Amino acid sequence: MKKSVFMISLVSVLLMTSCASKKELVACQEENKALQSNFQDTKELLAASNTRVASLEEQLAELRKTNATLQNSLDKSLTNASQNNVSIEKLVDQINESNQYIRHLVEVKSKSDSLNMVLTNNLTRSLSKEELKEVDVQVLKGVVYISLADNMLYKSGSYEINDRAAETLSKIAKIIKDYKDYDVLIEGNTDDVPIKRENIRNNWDLSCLRASSVVQALQNNYGVDPKRLTAGGRGEYNPLQPNTTELGKQRNRRTQIIITPKLDEFMDLIGQAPDGE
Repeated sequence: MKKSVFMISLVSVLLMTSCASKKELVACQEENKALQSNFQDTKELLAASNTRVASLEEQLAELRKTNATLQNSLDKSLTNASQNNVSIEKLVDQINESNQYIRHLVEVKSKSDSLNMVLTNNLTRSLSKEELKEVDVQVLKGVVYISLADNMLYKSGSYEINDRAAETLSKIAKIIKDYKDYDVLIEGNTDDVPIKRENIRNNWDLSCLRASSVVQALQNNYGVDPKRLTAGGRGEYNPLQPNTTELGKQRNRRTQIIITPKLDEFMDLIGQAPDGE
């Protein structure tokens, strides 16, 4: 009898221990899942921050270059003034006018840079985590570049847009429509693998046809004003990486949506430079 009681107690303890271990395992799995999600979010935030830092560093470099140019111009002006006996007062007036115009240019550039950054942030926030894996958004030299992988946009070896791209293009189209003072260039790019199919003679044709497909989708499906759109192809001649590896070829097969301020309106903002005396 005592032996039976002992065995029952032992079994009960083992069952309780097993249940406890199972709960701990489930808890650990849940904790690990949460940590993985947090890690992924942190990676994405870091990537966005790196993009902003790179853009700011580029702006700083441009301003330093401008400053060096201005200093050089000032030195030349002083030399010319000395050689031509130009009065100091007149030279100071010219410098003040130049400085005023430079400040105006800096304000215009700052406004443009701010709009570009807002546009980029709005687009990045609207895209899902999965879309961000195949869509690269950058600001380079005051221009917004949206690069889309060809396997996300098109059917294999074709210029026809697939169903999977519809949601992503609709989000990009909304941003384009919100920023009416920007023109949009759609640029097709390929790898260097030759192609020859019905109605497609080579990579020039393929890149142009793919760009045209995106332009027509933005116009016909999402209501973007066609007067703001331009379609162009660069074939295999604008690679991001050498076409010596599959990864390199994959990166080179892309379509870029390039968003820029309208040139005529940008020049209106700048206005005319002060007349030299």
